[in-house]
Amino acid sequence: MADIIYTYKNQVYANITNKCDCACTFCVRTYHDGIGESENLWHKKNPTVEEVKAAIDAFDFTGYEEFVFCGYGEPTCEIDMLIEVAKYVKEKTGLRIRVNTNGLGNLYNKRDIVPDLAQVIDSISISLNAPDAESYNKVTRPQFENAYEALLDFAESCNKVIPKTQLSIVDVLSPEDIKKCQEIADSRGIHLRIRKFE
Repeated sequence: MADIIYTYKNQVYANITNKCDCACTFCVRTYHDGIGESENLWHKKNPTVEEVKAAIDAFDFTGYEEFVFCGYGEPTCEIDMLIEVAKYVKEKTGLRIRVNTNGLGNLYNKRDIVPDLAQVIDSISISLNAPDAESYNKVTRPQFENAYEALLDFAESCNKVIPKTQLSIVDVLSPEDIKKCQEIADSRGIHLRIRKFE
């Protein structure tokens, strides 16, 4: 059985789904069955809300300050579960809640999910991955057209209503591409986080 709650670098994560609307060339799940303290993040079938809540009930959150939705899938592919579980975690633990996302949740759900997220999410990290749509499509391989523009619009919407919104890239990009990504983030007034490749 796959882990629903797992830890990595002293942070606690929720692996609520293996569904994903991208097939990123660099995705860790193509190389390993688990990360951090988890040996297996591959669900035979996606967990129910009740199973996720039971995993939360069984976990000792002492010493943790943030609860992160990030596993071997895109958490916004299960937006209703994400919101319900986030509310449950808030009520039970009072922890800050973060979502790590590809930013395509509006396209996937065919509606604006940002107001729902804003009710319960304290921070959101959106993977930018590239400085332009062509490079993004090559590395991220999204199932939607106009995905790059959609993620930037999503990030802008989040930035208006979610206290801590950031775009993220990995430092494997060339200095020129990192500079372009910084310019994109700056032009939209959004913080850019440059993550170290691991």
